[in-house]
Amino acid sequence: MAGETVIRVRGLVNAFGEQVVHDGLDLEVKRGEILGVVGGSGTGKSVLMRSIIGLQRPVSGEVSVFGESIIGKDENDALDVRKRWGVLFQGGALFSTLTVAENTQVPLREFYPHLSTELLDEIAAYKVVMTGLPADAGPKYPAELSGGMRKRAGLARALALDPELLFLDEPTAGLDPIGASAFDDLTKSLQRTLGLTVFLITHDLDSLYAICDRVAVLADKKVIAVGTIDELLALDHPWIQEYFRGPRGRAAASTDERMALDAHGAGGGAGMGD
Repeated sequence: MAGETVIRVRGLVNAFGEQVVHDGLDLEVKRGEILGVVGGSGTGKSVLMRSIIGLQRPVSGEVSVFGESIIGKDENDALDVRKRWGVLFQGGALFSTLTVAENTQVPLREFYPHLSTELLDEIAAYKVVMTGLPADAGPKYPAELSGGMRKRAGLARALALDPELLFLDEPTAGLDPIGASAFDDLTKSLQRTLGLTVFLITHDLDSLYAICDRVAVLADKKVIAVGTIDELLALDHPWIQEYFRGPRGRAAASTDERMALDAHGAGGGAGMGD
């Protein structure tokens, strides 16, 4: 249901020894949106994601996904909710000794151990092609792939269980601008086609402008603001202003504006031709 809260975080506290990373962090992610998560180095973007998916146990706070509490949940009790999300970790995090197809099959083997080899191969082949990889990428090992192809292979694995919720941790990091733009387009296309909710950690301003419905800003150990880029630009927090109005922010905004103008011009031309 549109507008439904898929992820709810309340009063989250994360600390490593005496270093407090999050202190009373709140966040909600709505069904069907692409939420970008940004913040300076050390603000705990990946720690937040790991807390949501149960890989990081917070000091305190509440985390629920699809209405189910995640913190303290027994691994076996969490199986049903874990099946409903997929995760692309930084760099793809592929198993180097497994082929792309075998990597894609890992979640399937974990949750559905009785599937036949033929069905596993068929599902993996479908997911590989779905992410824009050539069909012959399946038998290849990660070392034989480019950085962009490894990201797509990791995405194929994240989509193996047909999730409703997709976590992407810096998916365009290390990619050239063309590759990064192509991955953004793929993310948006999959989100629309599959009805995904996407939790996107990124430093890439182009990604924020191109595909994110809202952006959450981590600073001061909390989420200090959530909204559209226009809404964030209206705030006077110094980090937000520096991030979005600095040289890189202005370049990304100019590109976005040019794309909008080009699309408007194309539409106008078609109308005049009719």
